Amino acid sequence: MAGLDELQGIIEKVAANVGPQVVRVGGGWRGGSGVVAADGTVLTNAHNVRGEEADVTFSDGRSTAGRVAGADSDGDIAAITVDTGQIPPLEWASEGTVGIGSAVFAVTASGQGSRVTFGLVSSVAREFRGPRGRRISGSIEHTAPMAPGSSGSALVDREGRLVGLNTNRVDGGLYLALPADAALKARFEAVARGESPTRPRLGIGIAPGRVARRMRRAVGLPERDGLLVREVEADGPAARAGIAEGDLLVAADGRTLTSADDLFDALGHASADGALAVTVVRGADERTVSVDLRSVAA
Repeated sequence: MAGLDELQGIIEKVAANVGPQVVRVGGGWRGGSGVVAADGTVLTNAHNVRGEEADVTFSDGRSTAGRVAGADSDGDIAAITVDTGQIPPLEWASEGTVGIGSAVFAVTASGQGSRVTFGLVSSVAREFRGPRGRRISGSIEHTAPMAPGSSGSALVDREGRLVGLNTNRVDGGLYLALPADAALKARFEAVARGESPTRPRLGIGIAPGRVARRMRRAVGLPERDGLLVREVEADGPAARAGIAEGDLLVAADGRTLTSADDLFDALGHASADGALAVTVVRGADERTVSVDLRSVAA
Protein backbone atom coordinates (compact mmCIF):
# COMPACT_ATOMS: atom_id res chain seq x y z
CA MET A 1 0.00 0.00 0.00
CA ALA A 2 1.26 3.44 -0.86
CA GLY A 3 2.23 5.79 1.95
CA LEU A 4 0.16 8.90 2.59
CA ASP A 5 2.54 11.19 0.74
CA GLU A 6 2.66 8.87 -2.25
CA LEU A 7 -1.12 8.47 -2.20
CA GLN A 8 -1.56 12.24 -2.12
CA GLY A 9 0.70 12.55 -5.13
CA ILE A 10 -1.26 9.92 -7.06
CA ILE A 11 -4.57 11.63 -6.27
CA GLU A 12 -3.22 15.01 -7.40
CA LYS A 13 -1.95 13.45 -10.62
CA VAL A 14 -5.24 11.68 -11.29
CA ALA A 15 -7.19 14.88 -10.60
CA ALA A 16 -5.04 16.90 -13.01
CA ASN A 17 -4.87 14.34 -15.79
CA VAL A 18 -8.27 12.63 -15.63
CA GLY A 19 -10.48 15.41 -14.24
CA PRO A 20 -10.88 17.20 -17.61
CA GLN A 21 -11.92 13.91 -19.25
CA VAL A 22 -14.86 13.43 -16.88
CA VAL A 23 -17.92 15.57 -17.57
CA ARG A 24 -21.24 16.40 -16.01
CA VAL A 25 -24.26 14.98 -17.86
CA GLY A 26 -27.63 16.65 -17.37
CA GLY A 27 -28.41 18.68 -14.29
CA GLY A 28 -30.42 18.78 -11.10
CA TRP A 29 -31.12 15.65 -9.08
CA ARG A 30 -31.18 13.56 -12.25
CA GLY A 31 -27.71 14.58 -13.31
CA GLY A 32 -24.84 12.16 -13.64
CA SER A 33 -21.31 11.99 -14.97
CA GLY A 34 -19.73 10.80 -18.19
CA VAL A 35 -16.31 10.01 -19.61
CA VAL A 36 -14.71 11.30 -22.81
CA ALA A 37 -14.08 7.81 -24.19
CA ALA A 38 -13.50 8.69 -27.86
CA ASP A 39 -12.99 11.84 -29.91
CA GLY A 40 -16.25 13.79 -29.79
CA THR A 41 -18.04 11.09 -27.79
CA VAL A 42 -18.93 10.70 -24.11
CA LEU A 43 -19.66 7.36 -22.44
CA THR A 44 -22.23 7.42 -19.63
CA ASN A 45 -24.98 5.31 -18.09
CA ALA A 46 -28.22 4.91 -19.98
CA HIS A 47 -30.16 5.96 -16.87
CA ASN A 48 -28.43 9.38 -17.05
CA VAL A 49 -30.00 10.37 -20.37
CA ARG A 50 -33.55 11.24 -21.40
CA GLY A 51 -34.68 11.82 -24.95
CA GLU A 52 -32.40 12.71 -27.84
CA GLU A 53 -30.31 15.45 -26.21
CA ALA A 54 -28.21 15.77 -23.06
CA ASP A 55 -26.49 18.79 -21.55
CA VAL A 56 -22.76 18.22 -21.09
CA THR A 57 -20.65 20.41 -18.80
CA PHE A 58 -16.85 20.23 -18.87
CA SER A 59 -14.43 20.81 -16.00
CA ASP A 60 -13.59 24.30 -17.33
CA GLY A 61 -17.24 25.30 -16.99
CA ARG A 62 -18.10 25.08 -20.69
CA SER A 63 -21.60 23.69 -21.18
CA THR A 64 -23.14 22.53 -24.45
CA ALA A 65 -25.93 20.34 -25.75
CA GLY A 66 -24.94 16.89 -26.93
CA ARG A 67 -26.86 14.37 -29.01
CA VAL A 68 -27.62 10.94 -27.61
CA ALA A 69 -26.17 8.76 -30.36
CA GLY A 70 -27.48 5.55 -28.86
CA ALA A 71 -28.25 3.73 -25.63
CA ASP A 72 -28.30 0.17 -24.34
CA SER A 73 -30.75 0.26 -21.45
CA ASP A 74 -30.31 -3.41 -20.53
CA GLY A 75 -26.54 -2.91 -20.30
CA ASP A 76 -26.96 0.61 -18.81
CA ILE A 77 -24.63 2.48 -21.18
CA ALA A 78 -25.17 5.36 -23.58
CA ALA A 79 -23.04 7.40 -25.98
CA ILE A 80 -23.37 11.16 -26.38
CA THR A 81 -21.97 12.94 -29.43
CA VAL A 82 -20.64 16.35 -28.36
CA ASP A 83 -17.86 18.82 -29.14
CA THR A 84 -15.11 17.70 -26.76
CA GLY A 85 -12.70 20.37 -27.97
CA GLN A 86 -9.05 19.59 -27.25
CA ILE A 87 -9.82 17.03 -24.53
CA PRO A 88 -8.22 13.70 -25.47
CA PRO A 89 -10.12 10.43 -24.85
CA LEU A 90 -9.38 8.70 -21.57
CA GLU A 91 -7.05 5.74 -22.04
CA TRP A 92 -8.61 2.33 -21.43
CA ALA A 93 -6.63 -0.01 -19.19
CA SER A 94 -5.68 -3.50 -20.36
CA GLU A 95 -8.02 -6.26 -19.18
CA GLY A 96 -7.03 -7.87 -15.92
CA THR A 97 -5.39 -4.69 -14.63
CA VAL A 98 -7.37 -4.72 -11.38
CA GLY A 99 -8.29 -7.52 -9.00
CA ILE A 100 -9.40 -7.85 -5.41
CA GLY A 101 -7.29 -5.48 -3.31
CA SER A 102 -6.26 -3.23 -6.19
CA ALA A 103 -6.17 0.51 -5.51
CA VAL A 104 -8.67 2.48 -7.60
CA PHE A 105 -9.73 6.11 -7.88
CA ALA A 106 -13.23 7.39 -8.66
CA VAL A 107 -13.23 10.62 -10.67
CA THR A 108 -16.58 12.40 -10.71
CA ALA A 109 -17.82 15.64 -12.22
CA SER A 110 -19.84 17.87 -9.92
CA GLY A 111 -21.16 21.40 -9.89
CA GLN A 112 -18.07 22.44 -7.94
CA GLY A 113 -15.52 20.80 -10.21
CA SER A 114 -13.90 17.38 -10.22
CA ARG A 115 -14.00 15.07 -7.20
CA VAL A 116 -11.44 12.29 -6.72
CA THR A 117 -11.81 9.59 -4.08
CA PHE A 118 -9.67 6.59 -3.24
CA GLY A 119 -10.74 3.01 -2.60
CA LEU A 120 -9.92 -0.66 -3.00
CA VAL A 121 -11.49 -3.33 -5.19
CA SER A 122 -13.48 -5.67 -2.94
CA SER A 123 -14.94 -7.96 -5.63
CA VAL A 124 -14.75 -8.45 -9.38
CA ALA A 125 -17.80 -10.65 -9.86
CA ARG A 126 -20.80 -8.70 -8.54
CA GLU A 127 -24.12 -8.33 -10.32
CA PHE A 128 -26.99 -5.85 -10.28
CA ARG A 129 -30.15 -4.99 -12.18
CA GLY A 130 -30.10 -2.69 -15.17
CA PRO A 131 -32.76 0.00 -15.69
CA ARG A 132 -35.12 -2.54 -17.31
CA GLY A 133 -34.50 -5.27 -14.74
CA ARG A 134 -32.06 -7.43 -16.68
CA ARG A 135 -29.18 -8.82 -14.64
CA ILE A 136 -25.73 -7.33 -15.29
CA SER A 137 -22.91 -9.60 -14.15
CA GLY A 138 -19.16 -9.30 -13.67
CA SER A 139 -19.13 -5.82 -12.14
CA ILE A 140 -16.25 -4.36 -10.11
CA GLU A 141 -17.17 -3.67 -6.49
CA HIS A 142 -15.05 -1.03 -4.76
CA THR A 143 -14.91 1.21 -1.72
CA ALA A 144 -14.14 4.64 -3.22
CA PRO A 145 -16.85 6.95 -1.76
CA MET A 146 -19.08 8.73 -4.24
CA ALA A 147 -21.82 11.32 -3.84
CA PRO A 148 -25.21 11.26 -5.63
CA GLY A 149 -24.78 12.11 -9.32
CA SER A 150 -21.64 10.00 -9.66
CA SER A 151 -23.07 7.31 -11.90
CA GLY A 152 -21.31 7.35 -15.26
CA SER A 153 -18.06 8.59 -13.71
CA ALA A 154 -14.62 7.08 -14.24
CA LEU A 155 -13.00 4.41 -12.13
CA VAL A 156 -9.28 4.52 -12.88
CA ASP A 157 -6.08 2.84 -11.77
CA ARG A 158 -3.09 4.68 -10.31
CA GLU A 159 -1.89 5.50 -13.84
CA GLY A 160 -5.19 7.21 -14.64
CA ARG A 161 -6.38 4.52 -17.04
CA LEU A 162 -10.07 3.63 -17.22
CA VAL A 163 -10.83 0.34 -15.47
CA GLY A 164 -14.57 0.81 -14.95
CA LEU A 165 -17.65 2.99 -15.39
CA ASN A 166 -19.21 3.71 -12.00
CA THR A 167 -22.85 2.73 -12.19
CA ASN A 168 -24.56 1.65 -8.99
CA ARG A 169 -24.39 2.17 -5.22
CA VAL A 170 -24.98 -0.88 -3.02
CA ASP A 171 -25.35 -1.45 0.72
CA GLY A 172 -22.47 -1.03 3.11
CA GLY A 173 -20.86 1.94 1.40
CA LEU A 174 -19.79 -0.08 -1.63
CA TYR A 175 -20.08 0.84 -5.29
CA LEU A 176 -20.29 -1.09 -8.54
CA ALA A 177 -18.62 -0.28 -11.84
CA LEU A 178 -19.02 -1.84 -15.26
CA PRO A 179 -15.58 -3.24 -16.14
CA ALA A 180 -13.85 -1.34 -18.94
CA ASP A 181 -13.12 -4.49 -20.89
CA ALA A 182 -13.27 -5.37 -24.57
CA ALA A 183 -16.98 -6.18 -24.33
CA LEU A 184 -17.84 -2.76 -22.87
CA LYS A 185 -15.70 -1.00 -25.46
CA ALA A 186 -17.40 -2.87 -28.29
CA ARG A 187 -20.85 -2.05 -26.95
CA PHE A 188 -19.88 1.60 -26.50
CA GLU A 189 -18.58 1.82 -30.06
CA ALA A 190 -21.79 0.22 -31.34
CA VAL A 191 -24.15 2.63 -29.58
CA ALA A 192 -21.88 5.54 -30.59
CA ARG A 193 -22.56 4.50 -34.20
CA GLY A 194 -26.27 4.53 -33.44
CA GLU A 195 -26.61 0.77 -33.54
CA SER A 196 -29.29 -0.61 -31.25
CA PRO A 197 -28.26 -3.68 -29.27
CA THR A 198 -30.14 -6.82 -30.17
CA ARG A 199 -30.91 -9.54 -27.64
CA PRO A 200 -33.04 -12.61 -28.29
CA ARG A 201 -36.48 -12.68 -26.69
CA LEU A 202 -39.48 -14.95 -26.65
CA GLY A 203 -42.16 -12.27 -26.85
CA ILE A 204 -43.97 -13.22 -23.64
CA GLY A 205 -44.90 -11.79 -20.27
CA ILE A 206 -44.22 -14.06 -17.32
CA ALA A 207 -45.16 -14.46 -13.66
CA PRO A 208 -42.79 -15.86 -11.02
CA GLY A 209 -42.83 -19.48 -9.89
CA ARG A 210 -44.84 -18.83 -6.72
CA VAL A 211 -47.75 -17.57 -8.82
CA ALA A 212 -47.60 -20.64 -11.03
CA ARG A 213 -47.58 -23.00 -8.05
CA ARG A 214 -50.53 -21.21 -6.44
CA MET A 215 -52.60 -21.30 -9.63
CA ARG A 216 -51.86 -24.96 -10.34
CA ARG A 217 -52.72 -25.87 -6.75
CA ALA A 218 -56.00 -23.95 -7.05
CA VAL A 219 -57.14 -26.08 -10.01
CA GLY A 220 -55.93 -29.37 -8.58
CA LEU A 221 -52.78 -29.78 -10.70
CA PRO A 222 -49.43 -30.92 -9.28
CA GLU A 223 -47.18 -28.04 -8.29
CA ARG A 224 -44.20 -27.44 -10.61
CA ASP A 225 -41.38 -24.96 -10.57
CA GLY A 226 -41.33 -22.78 -13.65
CA LEU A 227 -42.39 -19.49 -15.20
CA LEU A 228 -46.07 -18.89 -15.89
CA VAL A 229 -46.86 -17.33 -19.27
CA ARG A 230 -49.19 -14.39 -18.59
CA GLU A 231 -49.28 -12.94 -22.11
CA VAL A 232 -48.00 -13.82 -25.57
CA GLU A 233 -47.05 -11.29 -28.24
CA ALA A 234 -48.98 -11.90 -31.44
CA ASP A 235 -46.76 -13.47 -34.10
CA GLY A 236 -43.77 -13.40 -31.73
CA PRO A 237 -41.31 -16.31 -31.45
CA ALA A 238 -43.25 -17.98 -28.62
CA ALA A 239 -46.58 -17.64 -30.40
CA ARG A 240 -45.14 -19.13 -33.59
CA ALA A 241 -43.86 -22.09 -31.57
CA GLY A 242 -47.33 -22.72 -30.11
CA ILE A 243 -46.68 -21.38 -26.61
CA ALA A 244 -49.88 -19.93 -25.13
CA GLU A 245 -51.08 -17.94 -22.15
CA GLY A 246 -51.32 -20.19 -19.09
CA ASP A 247 -48.45 -22.46 -20.14
CA LEU A 248 -45.69 -23.19 -17.65
CA LEU A 249 -42.12 -22.95 -18.94
CA VAL A 250 -39.99 -25.37 -16.93
CA ALA A 251 -36.75 -25.54 -18.94
CA ALA A 252 -34.93 -23.84 -21.80
CA ASP A 253 -31.72 -24.89 -23.49
CA GLY A 254 -31.54 -27.71 -20.94
CA ARG A 255 -31.61 -25.22 -18.04
CA THR A 256 -34.25 -25.46 -15.34
CA LEU A 257 -36.30 -22.27 -15.17
CA THR A 258 -37.03 -20.94 -11.70
CA SER A 259 -36.56 -17.21 -12.32
CA ALA A 260 -36.53 -14.66 -15.13
CA ASP A 261 -32.73 -14.62 -14.86
CA ASP A 262 -32.64 -18.31 -15.78
CA LEU A 263 -34.62 -17.51 -18.93
CA PHE A 264 -32.36 -14.57 -19.83
CA ASP A 265 -29.32 -16.82 -19.41
CA ALA A 266 -30.84 -19.44 -21.69
CA LEU A 267 -31.67 -16.82 -24.31
CA GLY A 268 -28.12 -15.52 -24.12
CA HIS A 269 -26.80 -19.00 -24.89
CA ALA A 270 -29.20 -19.80 -27.73
CA SER A 271 -27.68 -21.74 -30.60
CA ALA A 272 -26.10 -19.97 -33.53
CA ASP A 273 -29.04 -20.90 -35.76
CA GLY A 274 -31.42 -19.04 -33.43
CA ALA A 275 -33.20 -22.15 -32.17
CA LEU A 276 -34.07 -22.53 -28.48
CA ALA A 277 -35.53 -25.73 -27.03
CA VAL A 278 -38.21 -24.85 -24.46
CA THR A 279 -39.99 -27.40 -22.26
CA VAL A 280 -43.63 -26.45 -21.76
CA VAL A 281 -46.19 -27.84 -19.32
CA ARG A 282 -49.84 -27.35 -20.27
CA GLY A 283 -52.15 -28.77 -17.68
CA ALA A 284 -50.68 -32.20 -16.99
CA ASP A 285 -48.99 -32.55 -20.37
CA GLU A 286 -45.31 -31.80 -20.94
CA ARG A 287 -43.64 -31.25 -24.28
CA THR A 288 -40.56 -29.58 -25.75
CA VAL A 289 -40.88 -27.08 -28.58
CA SER A 290 -38.23 -25.42 -30.73
CA VAL A 291 -38.53 -21.61 -30.73
CA ASP A 292 -37.02 -19.70 -33.66
CA LEU A 293 -35.52 -16.52 -32.22
CA ARG A 294 -34.18 -15.15 -35.49
CA SER A 295 -35.18 -11.68 -36.71
CA VAL A 296 -36.83 -10.79 -33.41
CA ALA A 297 -34.80 -9.07 -30.71
CA ALA A 298 -35.03 -6.30 -28.12
